[in-house]
Amino acid sequence: MDGRLRVALVGAGAMGGEWLRMLAASSVAIPVAVVDLDIELARRTCASTGLDITTGTSLAEVEGAGIEAVINVTVPQAHRVVNEQAMRAGLPVLCEKPLAPTVSEALRQVALANVTGQLLMVSQSRRYFGPLATFAEVARKVGPLSTVLADFFHEDHEPGFREQMEHPLLVDMSVHHFDMLRFITDDVPISVRCDAWNPPWSWFAGKASAVATFELASGARFVYSGSRAAPGAETSWNAEWRMYGLEGVATWDGESAVSLRSERVVPQPPAAGESIEGSLAEFVSCVRDGRTPQNEVRDNVLTLAMIEGATESSSRQGERVVIRELLDEALARARHDETREDVAAELYSWPDAVHGLSTTPWGSAPAIASGGAL
Repeated sequence: MDGRLRVALVGAGAMGGEWLRMLAASSVAIPVAVVDLDIELARRTCASTGLDITTGTSLAEVEGAGIEAVINVTVPQAHRVVNEQAMRAGLPVLCEKPLAPTVSEALRQVALANVTGQLLMVSQSRRYFGPLATFAEVARKVGPLSTVLADFFHEDHEPGFREQMEHPLLVDMSVHHFDMLRFITDDVPISVRCDAWNPPWSWFAGKASAVATFELASGARFVYSGSRAAPGAETSWNAEWRMYGLEGVATWDGESAVSLRSERVVPQPPAAGESIEGSLAEFVSCVRDGRTPQNEVRDNVLTLAMIEGATESSSRQGERVVIRELLDEALARARHDETREDVAAELYSWPDAVHGLSTTPWGSAPAIASGGAL
């Protein structure tokens, strides 16, 4: 009645609760249903935010709530199933990162978006941060790039699935920093060499440290180093950045200190809010106007490809992994694994993966402008 987008939140865990609290105060969207396989958890999450709204264990159970869109905050392994249910029901989706556990599964979701004609946007919420946008503007003033450096070092104690992951740094944290690189430079990753390991004192089961070097389409190099088991002298969660170009250097401490050629630049706050609030605002605006958001599913696949390329290179003792080859191998797996006839037909219609990522039925801007960069 008041013009806000009526959304169903799927996933009532810790992150779901964070989304629901934000939605309860939102001026652009209103939560009308919460879905979780654990119905009691869904009810408790609603009660904790003071909301008395419809709950259910599936989207089908809450369809009477007048849903206009879905926000998917389930675990990554469940993203594709929930996204498919929503899009086949004619509902656009805003999905938490990472979109999928693998690039091949992400490509299946690109094909699904083509088949249904629905918007699928990934919430890379760290893009919606005033100082990051300011750094991106400043970075353009250093001219053609030579080297981009990002360092992330933290002492993270998060008992649970993260401490049991094979790549807790690259898969769970670097996804943010790799996506930031693409936002800051608007460049395309061509290849990667990566070495990942676990320090002897680490409390993680998997590889909590890594160094990766990406070749970019511009010819520049992105050098990333980090660890989640690094006691002392922690960086920002957003990493610390240096960008060297023909006209000098731009730096960012990951928080508010942005500089260009040693001169401080004052960051400006984003107009539509930060973090998940900013992500939601862009999603709602694009649903209403039919525009393509910056994190539309095709664009986000390249961020996933950076992660998968880095982990694959690490498993090959630092061997160079070419992103385009990785994408085409992922397409072959996607075709093999897909069981839905219409989605499989869409996948087989692509000459290669880059072609599939270069066209979009939603809005007007393709993820890869020409397909030639890769």
